[in-house]
Amino acid sequence: MASEAEKTFQRFAVFGDSSSSGTEMNNKNFAKLCKDCGIMDGKAVTSTDVDIVFSKVKAKNARTITFSQFQEAMKELGQKRFKGKNPDEALENIHKLMEGKDPATTGVTKATTVGGVDRLTDTSKYTGTHKERFDESGKGKGIAGREETTDNSGYVSGYKGAGTYDKKK
Repeated sequence: MASEAEKTFQRFAVFGDSSSSGTEMNNKNFAKLCKDCGIMDGKAVTSTDVDIVFSKVKAKNARTITFSQFQEAMKELGQKRFKGKNPDEALENIHKLMEGKDPATTGVTKATTVGGVDRLTDTSKYTGTHKERFDESGKGKGIAGREETTDNSGYVSGYKGAGTYDKKK
């Protein structure tokens, strides 16, 4: 049975990395875990500390750390974060911070249509030449609305009253 800390580790390890099995974590997700769980507080523990500790515990040319390496890293960060506590106590406090945490998706961009878009895409509000490109229903007229089609009726270009002048009898 995996500990709470290990479960959290796995959730963060696979976050945004579909190929991850959850047994190893890359630096990006390690930093995210430290941030989301409040281990990195910007004072005692900064993102630089987190990067340094990550590089220290990982294998020389590895790009990821295992859970046991992660534990090492947490001991080290725990000492920074909970000054004056012994390593085990500090680690325990870190585990408390991690319990039941999921990678936060706040601030992750979601495709939401903001109110402004409707206003911009409402063809009935278009003016000038743009107005010519759509019919009343808002459907584009295609090429007819875009191309200057030559009107050979003999009337001046842009004259809207073609064919309304009374024919002389």
